[in-house]
Amino acid sequence: IGISKLLTSVLSLLIICILPSSQAANNVVSFGAKPDGQTDETQAFLRAWASACNSAKPVTIYVPSGRYLMKPAIFGGPCKSRISTLMSGATLVAPTDCHALGNSGNWLLFNKVIGLIIFGGTIDAQGHAYWACKTAGKSSPAGARSLTFNYGRNTVIKGLNSINSQVSHIVFDGCTNALVQGVKITAPAKSPNTDGIQVQYSTGITIVASTIKTGDDCISIGPGSTNLWIQNLRCGPGHGVSIGSLGKDMYEQGVQNVTVKNSIFTKTENGVRIKSWAKPSYGFVRGVTYTNIIMKNVQNPIIIDQKCCPDYYGCPNRVQSSEVKASQVTYKDIRGTSAIQVAVKFDYSSTNPCSGIKLKGVRLTYMNRPAETSCNNAGGTATRSTMSGNCL
Repeated sequence: IGISKLLTSVLSLLIICILPSSQAANNVVSFGAKPDGQTDETQAFLRAWASACNSAKPVTIYVPSGRYLMKPAIFGGPCKSRISTLMSGATLVAPTDCHALGNSGNWLLFNKVIGLIIFGGTIDAQGHAYWACKTAGKSSPAGARSLTFNYGRNTVIKGLNSINSQVSHIVFDGCTNALVQGVKITAPAKSPNTDGIQVQYSTGITIVASTIKTGDDCISIGPGSTNLWIQNLRCGPGHGVSIGSLGKDMYEQGVQNVTVKNSIFTKTENGVRIKSWAKPSYGFVRGVTYTNIIMKNVQNPIIIDQKCCPDYYGCPNRVQSSEVKASQVTYKDIRGTSAIQVAVKFDYSSTNPCSGIKLKGVRLTYMNRPAETSCNNAGGTATRSTMSGNCL
């Protein structure tokens, strides 16, 4: 907890210190970019990046106000020095053609970049055209993630707006130490697979003071994620904050040391959820704390599901439970309203039941009455909670 708070303070101060007060070193317009929203500016941005990446001194890439059409681009590292990107009132827009973006898998990809700062601006993937292709049953690609960081370190994203990604909006994969602050993510409630922020195989990711409205998980936490701090999140619509799905593979890294606090969930499909595949696995999840959370008409405010098997595909036995071990999960001071009668549901594996589950001050209501709990193979304690049918 102390490290996460210190990281937030230090990186916020770092932004103030290095962002330019006047003219930036690299203006994308001087590299040929035109803010007309129609001309392909991909190569101009890549030229500005190459110049900054090869500089021995820290460089700020400045993107003036306007709309810039961007096709899929890879911004590679490591660079010789730190790069900050100041977008201010600028908007990057993707092509509307389903295949122009969706075949790439990633729209804007930063690979092995250290010390990157992205400040302000909007990225608009124009996902409506892609969703229309899928809905119409046409042959369509898997879709592109809007902003992806692979194997990055010490990344800061502050004040960015991400709109209508084809699939996931922001992805951290194999990253170490990142701060996401004051970010706004928006997509329609029924847009498929549009996770707000996806984290996997990464450590030290801090997400604070952000608003996520989307069609899938507000935040998705995958295998190999450790030391995550999520605070002052406003989530909804969406599927809540999900750990998993875990256990899809037999030999899989676990998830541990995750904190979600001081957050509000509004009309989400789930609140705080842990889910794993109904199949054998050596994966695990432990050391998770949810504290001071308000639920507003949320379906499944608290849920752990170890029998996940979408469309019954890839599960050796439909009645089998997951072998992912869940332990040391704490729910503290969670209050508000549930959209269904059973607000707390723990459905664990009979062969690998959970342990160390704690409910402290959980007060959820349904139709102005205490909501119910449902437990299967769950071990732990409940104190200061007003739930009906307490099963711990």
